[in-house]
Amino acid sequence: MYSIIDIEATGGNAKIGRITEIAIYRFDGEKIVDEFSSLINPERKIDPYVQRLTGITDAMAKKAPKFHEVAKEIVTITKDSCFVGHNVRFDYSFVQSEFASLGYPFKMERLCTLELSKKLIPGIPSYSLKKLCTSLEIPLESHHRA
Repeated sequence: MYSIIDIEATGGNAKIGRITEIAIYRFDGEKIVDEFSSLINPERKIDPYVQRLTGITDAMAKKAPKFHEVAKEIVTITKDSCFVGHNVRFDYSFVQSEFASLGYPFKMERLCTLELSKKLIPGIPSYSLKKLCTSLEIPLESHHRA
């Protein structure tokens, strides 16, 4: 089982930033078997640059559930699976930090599609998710949204 996870955050550092959006698709190797997606109230201001990039405003986030309110659902959907993400260290560090703030030791095996794509498709000019999807003719909408 794989849990394909993407997050958006208030900034680029998990030590001081917080999650503003999370999307999880549980995949059994053939099809999506479960999914969860939500804006998250980070309980702090979102950097104006990040607001412009993602379209997630302070007003939108303020109406969303706080991380602790969705934590149990995240644990349930990711149970016994591998955390998959593009630049997985970034997403994983934020999720792990949010759980650490709740006193929960969140641990999962990880698979990085950024590193995997570098091995499987060597020599392309960019491995950014947008450019990688374009080069592989994979439709991608709202690449700065979870």
